[in-house]
Amino acid sequence: MLQKNDVIELEIQSVTNEGSGVGRYEGMAVFVPMTAAGELVRVKIVKVLKSYCYGIVEQLLRASPARREPDCPVFRRCGGCSLRHLDYREELRCKETWVQDVLQRIGGISLPVSPILPSPQEQGYRNKAQYPFGVSPQGKVFCGFYANRTHAVIPAEDCRLQPPFFQKICRAVCAYIDQTGGKIYQESTGKGLFRHLYLRWAEATGEVMVCLVVNGDRIPRASLLVERVLAACPQTASIQLNVNTRNTNVILGPQNILLWGKEAITDVLAGVRVRISPLSFYQVNHQGAEMLYKTAADMAQLKPEDRLLDLYCGAGTIGLSMARRVGELTGVEIVESAVEDARQNAGENDICNARFYCEDAGKAASRLVKEGLCPDVVILDPPRKGCDEPTLNAVCTMAPQRLVMISCNPATMARDLKSLIQRGYEVEKIQPVDMFPRTNHVECCALLKRSPLPQANQETISS
Repeated sequence: MLQKNDVIELEIQSVTNEGSGVGRYEGMAVFVPMTAAGELVRVKIVKVLKSYCYGIVEQLLRASPARREPDCPVFRRCGGCSLRHLDYREELRCKETWVQDVLQRIGGISLPVSPILPSPQEQGYRNKAQYPFGVSPQGKVFCGFYANRTHAVIPAEDCRLQPPFFQKICRAVCAYIDQTGGKIYQESTGKGLFRHLYLRWAEATGEVMVCLVVNGDRIPRASLLVERVLAACPQTASIQLNVNTRNTNVILGPQNILLWGKEAITDVLAGVRVRISPLSFYQVNHQGAEMLYKTAADMAQLKPEDRLLDLYCGAGTIGLSMARRVGELTGVEIVESAVEDARQNAGENDICNARFYCEDAGKAASRLVKEGLCPDVVILDPPRKGCDEPTLNAVCTMAPQRLVMISCNPATMARDLKSLIQRGYEVEKIQPVDMFPRTNHVECCALLKRSPLPQANQETISS
């Protein structure tokens, strides 16, 4: 029986979806961060539970050919990347395996997944960053990220996942705070003004939004902030304050105050001009999102006479990218500001066959059933928690010929696919898409079609 502080030799057999290698020692699973499949390591046990334990590497005895020296100085402390010690080909293999395993384990789905689509960019792909502020021992303000599983801020202005000019903005804003003597917000006390620096970038137009999240409704010498930001990043088109005075770990508050420039920046995604405000949901990997949307559109097999229902539509970008290929688009989203963005995006793109409702997806789907809406295609793009039962029930009552599910969480996707199979649908294709290189996240598209078999027979087969 393993005990804390034991030192063992362990062969790593696989990598979990949290990025830790896992091996077995005398029947017990041992999880070891920052290792790769096939490696032999000397491990010190640091925590023992009933059926598994955790260890840390004391010595790498045999390295995997896929191991790479991490190119980030805070990789082992920052909570962002978890796979930076692997080459990209091995990362993709791991993610494809995770999707296949979770579909089988949770969904009972043995259909082989399609080869994962790699991100067009491995580095510098994120068009959004949210940096908490910290203070160095020398009293200087810095931007960074939270250390893994903590709220301790690790300096990380030069993150490899962000475009290089984000670093210039970080330094300019920190210099402004130092110069004005601004106080950094402390979660423990609820005191201090500056909470986060929030950046957004519209890749197609080049426009940048700089947003300071503050515990108040004004900042000292706002003109100095504007001057420093524009000098560091001339493509900045919007500088705003976001007011968050709540004692919460939610980053953004409900109110925005424009300091300079425009209230929103504009991007072009999959042929659609998109308005991006501080509170707008928007995919963080622009080129990856275009690949994802093309995958979803190809699966949907759209025809000019089709009626398309886009549930959990956000700012409408997925549905609007397909609107000109169908007869009618209906979008549903519970966040009011996102619905306003969707309506405005439709207007700015001269799309006249789209309507958007601000409503819970399940309630809206049930209401649309009663109104007699019978969509030919339904797009489901739920949050990480997946779809709720009322939504799945209502969608299946509508009986669309084709369902396309887009998910950032393969586990909840597997659960929802199993439920749809039991309701008379067949999974025809599952396509993993890597939208978040170097991290343990993976996106998936799934195509489902109505089964030609009676539902009772389909339930028998799926069980």
